[in-house]
Amino acid sequence: MAGPVAFFALFFAYPVAAIVGRGLKADGVWQFGRIGEVLGRPELLRVLWFTTWQAFASTALTLLIALPGAYVFARLDFPGKRVLRAVVTVPFVLPTVVVGTAFLALLGRGGLLDELWGVRLDTTVWAILLAHVFFNYAVVVRTVGGLWSQLDPRQEEAARVLGAGRFAAWRSVTLPALGPSVAAAALMVFLFTFTSFGVVQILGGPTFATLEVEIYRQTAHLLDLRTAAVLTLVQFAAVGMILAVHARTVRRRESALRLVDPAQTARRPRGAGQWALLAAVLAGIALLLIAPLAVLVERSFDTPGGYGLAYYRALGRMDVSGGAFLVPPIEAVWNSLQYALAATAIAVAVGGLAAAALTRRAGRLVRGFDALLMLPLGVSAVTVGFGFLITLDEPPLDLRASWILVPLAQALVGVPFVVRTMLPVLRAVDERLREAAAVLGASPLRAWREVDLPLVRRALLIAAGFAFAVSLGEFGATVFIARPDRPTLPVAVARLLGRPGELNYGQAMALSTILMAVCALALLLLERIRTGARTDKTSEEF
Repeated sequence: MAGPVAFFALFFAYPVAAIVGRGLKADGVWQFGRIGEVLGRPELLRVLWFTTWQAFASTALTLLIALPGAYVFARLDFPGKRVLRAVVTVPFVLPTVVVGTAFLALLGRGGLLDELWGVRLDTTVWAILLAHVFFNYAVVVRTVGGLWSQLDPRQEEAARVLGAGRFAAWRSVTLPALGPSVAAAALMVFLFTFTSFGVVQILGGPTFATLEVEIYRQTAHLLDLRTAAVLTLVQFAAVGMILAVHARTVRRRESALRLVDPAQTARRPRGAGQWALLAAVLAGIALLLIAPLAVLVERSFDTPGGYGLAYYRALGRMDVSGGAFLVPPIEAVWNSLQYALAATAIAVAVGGLAAAALTRRAGRLVRGFDALLMLPLGVSAVTVGFGFLITLDEPPLDLRASWILVPLAQALVGVPFVVRTMLPVLRAVDERLREAAAVLGASPLRAWREVDLPLVRRALLIAAGFAFAVSLGEFGATVFIARPDRPTLPVAVARLLGRPGELNYGQAMALSTILMAVCALALLLLERIRTGARTDKTSEEF
């Protein structure tokens, strides 16, 4: 636990505490009375209420739509499955400003719904909820589906032999085994929607605002650090309470499970019910995930002179953005890949250590540590970014001019995904396997390498994919700390969208398309690697 605790204390707790201190201190004295003043304002209470209920609604809707998809990807085998699994993860890495623009093209004035049926959903809560499903579909599919594909189907079949119906067998055998994984996915979705920024800012218009949007407005527009600090504390307290409840309730339901090779559990659809479910899931993916992506691709080729590659060619020139960049925008692709790989390495190392510590220990301290690891998903990225600038500016940690600052910020968001993905699988490993290895003379390190690693290799690769994807698309903190001569893809897209003109907009769509392609390629390679990993090798040997 020492390494992860030090990492979070230095690169998360310290910067956030510094920002809060600047907002609540006056002449070196804490002014806690400001909290009551800020929370007494009716407009801020409305923001808090909307933030809370839309996060619960978004989480419920995402689970309702994505859980059938998790089953399809875990248990059914169909042509194009590997490619489609990579495609559904692409929305997760897109900058929120790009997704907001795409959903406006679909749901706003002159959009697809408006043209076909005269229906507009922009500036309504439904546009926000659907965009949140678009973002978080992959979280449920990959987190729940990763464990579901490794559950031994013979246990459910045995329940049916003993007289249980299909649903009763699933409810009594499979659902309890999936419970911790479903809860982990729900927790991540809730935290992302609770701190939603770009989606609400673009699709909500002046009507809706989350705490994250209000913190940004108070900090960047009104320069009111006092109000921003109080709202950060409120967000921090709300997220901490949710995490405490999760750690207390879910841990009791976790138990050792028999994990098998996913290749043994996936089968061709059988019967009308499974074929209908597959068709429904594919239709939902086409409407909710592929349609917005298709809009972005189409607009990247739609130039004033007709369809062509003019926007892509312009990305290689220095002067196309009118001073928005110190380098050609296309260099953001290589920058993003370098940052994402470094952030993935950090996140996997820190998250892997944390997950191992949580597996081997129990008690209140460990539950508190478990909750601490999730806090970066529930704290304003604006706060973290500003905190980096004002705290990591003196030796021996003067990192403002160092390239590592961006991967560190991105890894803060990647670590929770690594922990939440690996933890259910690590806790499902039968402790008797480790004990047998120790009896045979294996050291703790060798026991981990020979017992745990083969069983969790699939989860580790999924975790690495999540960390890489979230690092590619991280925007909130990166926009404040990325150097002008080394922008990331999301930062470059945001800068182009913030400037007027068809050329800038077209280049933003072209960069977004490149970001989608890079992510899809990386995830597709990950799918090819992990299909060759055998996860039941150690179980068979023992």
